[in-house]
Amino acid sequence: MDAEQPASSEPRTPRPELDRPALDRDALLHADLLSATGISRLDIVESTGSTNADLVRAVAVEPEKWTDLAVLTAEYQTAGRGRLDRQWESPARSAVSVSVVLRPVNAEGLPVPTQSYSWLSLLAAVALREALLETAGLPADIKWPNDVLVRGKKIAGILAQMTPLGAGSVPAVVLGVGLNVTLEEDELPVPTATSMLLEGAATTDRTAILKSYLSRFAALYRSFCNADGDPAAGLAGGTSLHKRVEAAMVTLGREVRAHLPGDHELVGHASRLDEHGSLLVVDHGGREHVVTAGDVVHLRATESGYA
Repeated sequence: MDAEQPASSEPRTPRPELDRPALDRDALLHADLLSATGISRLDIVESTGSTNADLVRAVAVEPEKWTDLAVLTAEYQTAGRGRLDRQWESPARSAVSVSVVLRPVNAEGLPVPTQSYSWLSLLAAVALREALLETAGLPADIKWPNDVLVRGKKIAGILAQMTPLGAGSVPAVVLGVGLNVTLEEDELPVPTATSMLLEGAATTDRTAILKSYLSRFAALYRSFCNADGDPAAGLAGGTSLHKRVEAAMVTLGREVRAHLPGDHELVGHASRLDEHGSLLVVDHGGREHVVTAGDVVHLRATESGYA
């Protein structure tokens, strides 16, 4: 995790000349993909500041045009935003930058309890992890609360934002993913990051990985909603979201240092996730603490966490 995570021992041999083609609009907008996933609309823009910020504004202004599973993706994002307003910029056509509007309801059209919304970022991490493995042959792990790692380095970040409440309505969620695809070493935002290219992915076709991610996310999301947002329910013909996340999470079972608001710090053993997706940390005195994704500023493994 971050600076403390051991570096990959795999050789890195990036291509001498990078080909960064545009997304294949015909493939992404094909009726078969949209009908199979339930995506209500898919907009592709050449450049924007932030796909998440764009959708948060769009949902507020024209909510009827941005229904459940409406998607916005950009070839070039100039002001990508992560948790706690951290920003980054990557070269054009070097990443997958995609945001989705979510209005979670079950099969009967009843709203999913908002306390289940905290699992949506983790659901996206599971979908992206599966897409990276099956489409690009990359083994990926989840770092709580919102990162996806390959061989210990961050390859993707996830950001969920609640939109403002309309009159008597349930708030929508805008869920964004930023995935490094063809960034070279000198283009990475921090030394602890990586890209699909640098990790030797079987493909760096952004269209293929975006289709794979959206297909997997839509299937998991619909199953999660139909289970009324219960993370312990079986999901899309398999194990529960809770079990899938814990099985893929490198955070668990390690000693971690959590930096909290007000310059507070908590050091302890990351034991498990609770029913809301919060991290339970047992300090050295044996006391259990609940750390929520909204409260944590940084979470890193301590040196002893890798013993």
